[in-house]
Amino acid sequence: MNVTIESEVHFTVGRCGQRNLQEGAPPSQGPTEPGSIPRVSKLMALAIRFELLVRESKVRDFAELARLGRVTRARLSQIMNLLNLAPDIQEKLLFLPRTISGRDPINEREIRPVAAAIDWRQQRILWDRLAAPSV
Repeated sequence: MNVTIESEVHFTVGRCGQRNLQEGAPPSQGPTEPGSIPRVSKLMALAIRFELLVRESKVRDFAELARLGRVTRARLSQIMNLLNLAPDIQEKLLFLPRTISGRDPINEREIRPVAAAIDWRQQRILWDRLAAPSV
């Protein structure tokens, strides 16, 4: 007696690229928007996430994050300094328009002097000068 069982399956990628067989239909993915998310937007989101990990004691400190991320502590400090920006500037960074072609209009290196300013009013002035031609 032959028995045939039919089931819909799909593969997912697990840790270290391991393929896992999953039962059921693959999760639906909506249409992707054209272009790419600017790198500085990703770094801003990363800084917010890293701060949360430290605050919730999921990692001991930023030095541990640097080791885990295989970056220098100096580079991690540059990323974390984005948190010194005024909240409205952080929001603008998070929601920059996608880059359709070419380079991102604003990069993290250009944001450093803005984040270094202590006064949020001064930051907004610097941001307006930086963002005026591109955003």
